[in-house]
Amino acid sequence: MANLPPVTGADKQPAVSVLVPVHDAAAWLPATLGSLRRLRGVACEVLLVDDGSTDASPALLAEAARRDPHVRVLRRPHEGLVAALNAGLAAARAPYVARLDADDVLHPDRLGRQLARAEAGADVVGTGVRCFPTQRIQAGLRRYEAWQNTLVEHADLALARFVESPLVHPSVLFRADAVRAVGGYRDAGWPEDYDLWLRLFEAGARFCKVPEVLTFWREHPARLTRTAAHCRAEAIRACKVHHLLRGPLAGAPGFWVAGAGPDGKALARDLVAGGARLAGWLDVHPGRVGQRIHGALVQRAEDAALGDGEVVLSAVGGVGGRARVRALFAGLGWVEGARWWAVA
Repeated sequence: MANLPPVTGADKQPAVSVLVPVHDAAAWLPATLGSLRRLRGVACEVLLVDDGSTDASPALLAEAARRDPHVRVLRRPHEGLVAALNAGLAAARAPYVARLDADDVLHPDRLGRQLARAEAGADVVGTGVRCFPTQRIQAGLRRYEAWQNTLVEHADLALARFVESPLVHPSVLFRADAVRAVGGYRDAGWPEDYDLWLRLFEAGARFCKVPEVLTFWREHPARLTRTAAHCRAEAIRACKVHHLLRGPLAGAPGFWVAGAGPDGKALARDLVAGGARLAGWLDVHPGRVGQRIHGALVQRAEDAALGDGEVVLSAVGGVGGRARVRALFAGLGWVEGARWWAVA
């Protein structure tokens, strides 16, 4: 990195290892590598983990390493993203690891801003994100981007963690020891990053974000979140169910679901299959109130008698829906993150 303090000699340790898995990314690598060359203010190494690429990526990576002694290329057989990430994590020499994908771009000051927050006591530090190119961004992704950028402090991220992943993976810097302590990345059939954040929350890690947009997240049809089976809705739900059973529902005598629509029904079904007890449903739809779904009665929240220790999971989606539920439950004296959790 031309503007960075040099890291030379066996006794010199970088402050940050930038971990970039690569698989057939030649179309986007020039922009990504260019943004890495413009980094400033932090002594770092760049780990480019080539996951068996068959396009021009290996040549581009070799040229990057030839030009810059801070760049290391790990050439591996094609074993998939999780294996590539764990190989990079094992090879990282720095106490902090920053993630970037081979099709994304970072701001020159990103690492310095994140490192300052991490050294002040955070284990995981994200940034604000912006999706590009603008003409490709559909309404759903734009809403997700906006939601991501409202989550900055630990409390906000913790409460939002069962809605969906509260951090964009390539925007994150984390303390390497904290991630290694929970077993690194794992291939469990659902998104490896979401699973990692939930395990870190469970372990007591501290999260935050630098609110400014410092990571630029490329949208394209081949993006893994668009194509991979482990990123489909049912896989994400399976991840939530696993961690809800280990977290808020562990030891709970029962759970209620607010919102008896398709998402709520699917979640309840999977939780019951995992051993949890469905105590009831909360809804405002006049066609649902009074019905029984999966054997449990649908009631208005104002009329429900929750048992001691029973937990409410709100499957009412969207920012407006979550806001309405939050206001209703606050009026009932229910504390978010204790009595109830947003899951959609």
